[in-house]
Amino acid sequence: MTDVTTTTGLDDLWPLLRRHTQARIGLGRSGPALPTRHRLGLQSAHAAARDAVHSPFEPDTVTAGLPGVPTVRVRSAAGDRLTYLQRPDLGRRLDPVDRAHLPAGDWDVVFVVADGLSSRAVHEHAAAMVRATTARLPDWRLAPVVLAEQARVALGDDIAHAMGAALVVVLIGERPGMSAADSLGAYLTYRPVPGVTTDADRNCLSNIRPPRGLAYETAAGKLAGLMGRARELGRTGVELKDESDHGEMTDRIL
Repeated sequence: MTDVTTTTGLDDLWPLLRRHTQARIGLGRSGPALPTRHRLGLQSAHAAARDAVHSPFEPDTVTAGLPGVPTVRVRSAAGDRLTYLQRPDLGRRLDPVDRAHLPAGDWDVVFVVADGLSSRAVHEHAAAMVRATTARLPDWRLAPVVLAEQARVALGDDIAHAMGAALVVVLIGERPGMSAADSLGAYLTYRPVPGVTTDADRNCLSNIRPPRGLAYETAAGKLAGLMGRARELGRTGVELKDESDHGEMTDRIL
């Protein structure tokens, strides 16, 4: 194999490597510091991350992308954004008044759209993920989509338990980083019990944010596949594996 460092200069190599990652590599320096353009880029990314965390959740933005789909709006026990950030435990519990308004039924699954730590991610990607996933579930009994404000992942446990849903899918804005402030996560849990279910009992798909992350159709295919297997096995978490790429990976190895 040819050593690329012998066929091209180092300054030419970094742009080639940067095509394969969103990490900030090979930025160079200006004296002891970063070049001005990269320093400004970091400041811009930091500002975008802060905005994503503090921007208010707008449920109407999500419902506009779900025409004809019944929805219910709830809040966690965290009364405002500051409390939500300082008290993660309150973001995992439903507001008692809102719990009483949730429709109980014999649901196969409830989708929870939660603001999490990036309302931007939810506004941009959640409705498309709900549509792409439910299109793959023609025979499932779908509960109304729950739009949850000041919500952590585990709030889905409380919601599913109150509604009687066998499975809960929480679509939530992920913690922003310096390379992405609009990343959506999908967390799948079977028969959750509030205060008992742990993260080991969940399956997660991360970085849903086309075109630079996971595409909607790809993520929906993986999620629907996991949901089907979860229903067969009666469990989610460490005992449930995503094997949707197994055949493709085997072909590559062989």
